[in-house]
Amino acid sequence: MDRPALAVLVDVFYDQVRRDPLLGPVFAGVIADGEWDHHKGRMVAFWSTAMLKAREFRGNVFGKHQAMPQLTPAHFARWLALFEDTAGTLFAPADADALVDAARGMARGLQIGLFGRAA
Repeated sequence: MDRPALAVLVDVFYDQVRRDPLLGPVFAGVIADGEWDHHKGRMVAFWSTAMLKAREFRGNVFGKHQAMPQLTPAHFARWLALFEDTAGTLFAPADADALVDAARGMARGLQIGLFGRAA
């Protein structure tokens, strides 16, 4: 796993998110069409920091999600399902497992912070 591979993951995954009937409207409400390249770049930095210890990402992940009161546990479940599918398609099993484990941990932490529990 390297940064270019994570960039492909982010690109493919967020293209799916944008088309998803549950997640697409949520993201469309906070990311304008012209801002997607910027968002994807930040997500590549985020995943590079999380998985490669690149120290590229700085930001308030919890605060961004807290500012979206429309989020529900169902949104997180769908996000994880899409992420798991995308990672499993693009990466060797060990790398996909590492990515999914990290995503599950992040989703759990966000849900506990937002809803007081993880689904």
